[in-house]
Amino acid sequence: MLKLWGSPEAVCRCGLFHSTYSNAYVSLALFPHTESSRAQLRAHLGPDAERLVHFFCSVPRQKLVFGRILMGYDSAGQIVEHLAASQLSLRNARERIVVDGGGESEAWREKLNSIVPEGGVTVENIKTGEEFTLPRRIVALLLLFTLADFADELFSFQDELYENLDGRLDFSGNSATPLWPGAGKPGLWVNLISRIAAIYNLLVREEEIFMEERRRSGGISVDKERDEDIELVVPPIFNGCTKIVDAGDQIIARDTYWEAVCGNASQNNDCNDDKLDKVEELLVKSLEKNPFLGDPHLVLAQVYLAKGRFEAAEVAAEKGLKLLLEWGTAWDKRVSWEGWVAWGRVLVMKAKEKSWPKTSWGIRSLRLIR
Repeated sequence: MLKLWGSPEAVCRCGLFHSTYSNAYVSLALFPHTESSRAQLRAHLGPDAERLVHFFCSVPRQKLVFGRILMGYDSAGQIVEHLAASQLSLRNARERIVVDGGGESEAWREKLNSIVPEGGVTVENIKTGEEFTLPRRIVALLLLFTLADFADELFSFQDELYENLDGRLDFSGNSATPLWPGAGKPGLWVNLISRIAAIYNLLVREEEIFMEERRRSGGISVDKERDEDIELVVPPIFNGCTKIVDAGDQIIARDTYWEAVCGNASQNNDCNDDKLDKVEELLVKSLEKNPFLGDPHLVLAQVYLAKGRFEAAEVAAEKGLKLLLEWGTAWDKRVSWEGWVAWGRVLVMKAKEKSWPKTSWGIRSLRLIR
C-alpha cells in the first residue's frame, strides 16, 4: 500500500517491519527491542527505516491517535471545515499571498498546532516508561502507518472483538468470545480511516505552509532535525484524503452490499432479471453511502454485464479497478486484493468486448490471457 501511494523507500520498509519489536497493539516481537537488535536491523533496513520502526514500536499508539489526535477535534464536521480552510491557506502559501491576521481562515492551524505542535509531542515509551519527544512529521507518518495497517488487516471479526456497533471503531469494547473468522463481512473501519486520513492531510498541509513561511523569512529550506527530508505523501484514497465517510452511512453501505452479494436476491441459480434488478438496487444504494471502495463497483459491473448493459459495466469496472489500485488492499477480504484486481481486469475486458458468458462453464473459463 505504502509503495503504491508513492511513499519514500524508508517509509515502505518501515511498513514491512512495523511490528518487529512489538508495538502497542501487537506483543509478538521478532527481535528484542535492544540496541544490539536495533543495530542488526539497521544494517538490513538502513538507519532511516529502522528509526521509524523504533518509533512505531515505542509509542502508545492508542493514547496518541485516539486519546489525543482524534479526540482533539469536536466532530468530523469540524475536520471537514478545517480541510476546506487549509486548502485556501495552502494556496495562499504557494502563491506567496500574505493574509493579515489570519482570522477564521487560520483557525484550523491554531487547532492543529494545539494538538500536534511544530516541535512535536511528548509521549511515554510503552516499554521503558521514559518520556521522549515524537517529532511532528513522525506523528504524521504514524497516522499514515495506522490507516494502512487497519485498512489492510481489519474485517468484521475485529468489529465483534471491540463491539463496534456504532461504526466508529474506537476500540472501547472488550469481547473475547467471537469465533474466528466469524461471518467474514467487510469491516466497519472506513469512518475511522477516513478521519485519520483527513487529519493526516491537515498535518501535511501545515508542514508545507510552515516550511514555506520559514523559507520566506530567510530560514533554511529543509531542516533534517525535523525530518523534513522524509517526504509526506498524501494517498489517493477518499479523494486524496479530503472526504470523511459518516459512521452510519458506512454501516448502511456495508449491510446493503452484504445483502446484495450474500442475501436472498443473489442466492439463486436462476438469477432472473427481477433478482438482478434487486441486486443492482442494493449495490447502487451501497455506493451512494460509500463510493470510495472498489469492490462494490466491480460487483455492480458484473450485474451490468449479466444484464447486457456493457457501457455501464465498463464505467463501473474501470472505477472499481482504479479504486482497488489506489487502495492496495481489498475491503471484502474473502478474496485477496490480487484476486479482486484480476477479476476487475476481466470485467473491463469483457465490457469492452460487449460480451458475457451465459453458462456456468463460460464463467469458469473467463481468462485475461489472449
